[in-house]
Amino acid sequence: MKNILWLFLIFPSIAFSQIKPREKEDAVKITQLIQHYAQARETQDTVLLKRILTEDIDQLVSSGEWRIGIAESLKGMQSSTQSNPGSRRLKVEKIKFLSEEIALVDCRYTIESPNGTERNMWSSFTVLFQKNQWKITAIRNMNPTGGN
Repeated sequence: MKNILWLFLIFPSIAFSQIKPREKEDAVKITQLIQHYAQARETQDTVLLKRILTEDIDQLVSSGEWRIGIAESLKGMQSSTQSNPGSRRLKVEKIKFLSEEIALVDCRYTIESPNGTERNMWSSFTVLFQKNQWKITAIRNMNPTGGN
């Protein structure tokens, strides 16, 4: 009986701890996608943003503003970059695959202002594998009130 119980306890951890080869490749592509997003935000490259965002993207920013659709999101991103100048860094902390075509990406989001002060937040991205590439379909920015 103990041997059977042991199998039930150990098997799930073995089965679910394995990363599929495709997930490794996709994790690299998703990390690159997030870096392209950060670069596009930094340089206000709307052409790149249109390539990496879905048409129906929605974004909830730390101020509580919802941006629905690509036009509203692009307009808000440009406005935010201009009103909050500085260097933006996104560091991927975790990627959780919900399926072969959907993943959640948690990132540390830091904005360093021209005077050197830093704003430390979190960003979560929902990404979709669409038309043979990963694209961002939702962004959630959070400004932690407790410890980072």
